[in-house]
Amino acid sequence: MTAESPESYTDMVSRLDTIHNDLVEIKPKKDINVISKPLPMNGASMLIGFPGSGLVGTIALQYMVDQLEFEQIGTMTSKFFPPLAMMNKGVINDPVRIYIKNNIAAIVADIPIHPMICYETSRDIIDWLAQFRPKEVVTIAGIITNEPEKRVFGVATTGEALKRLEDFTLLLPIGSISGIASSLLTECKARGIPGYGLLGETVNAPDPRSSAATIEVLNKMYNLGLDVKPLIEQAVEIEQSMQKISDEVQQSAEQSPKKDLPMYG
Repeated sequence: MTAESPESYTDMVSRLDTIHNDLVEIKPKKDINVISKPLPMNGASMLIGFPGSGLVGTIALQYMVDQLEFEQIGTMTSKFFPPLAMMNKGVINDPVRIYIKNNIAAIVADIPIHPMICYETSRDIIDWLAQFRPKEVVTIAGIITNEPEKRVFGVATTGEALKRLEDFTLLLPIGSISGIASSLLTECKARGIPGYGLLGETVNAPDPRSSAATIEVLNKMYNLGLDVKPLIEQAVEIEQSMQKISDEVQQSAEQSPKKDLPMYG
């Protein structure tokens, strides 16, 4: 029996190259998984509504995509999302949905985002969105006041961007914004993406009337021509159907640290 000759350096490299070519690179997954068709390049406006005070953003954008027949093109999933899904006539809805019509896209969510994962959620959403070079991002949320009016307040990531809202909203002189809306706007500001926040005056319960007020602002910003009368007429039914989500939002808010400044979101 003869001893085998040592493997040459060239043979070893060749063998390792063969093994390497058979491997599949495993990249760490993001906290938020986006499964969607691509958005239009260079110029889409993204409207985002997650549950918050009054469910203003969720109600407003779901009404918009239903009435104007937006196409659902995607969804988002995450191990951090709460185990909650709405259903309609026995069919489960994606908890976070992505819609598109022409150059207006929308992310509509039925699930509240816990404050502990707002950063990760907003980072991964804007990571995905940035590749399409959007024109702007608009978040819609609520602001709880002691007034009976349904005013809409506006904020923006820059003074120049704020001019776009001056004719349509009231401007907030001071305060802070909480929740996922604030994280999204902060992420936009850091990346130089024009970002806007529409804050509908609301109560701490599902508020389709406040949602209707924010839709009127969207009508002026994007010339949607969307009639809000049916939304107001269905207010009681909507309030009852959305109460479960409202309870989830309230529970999450109670776990958040309190601040001295007024907080909107």
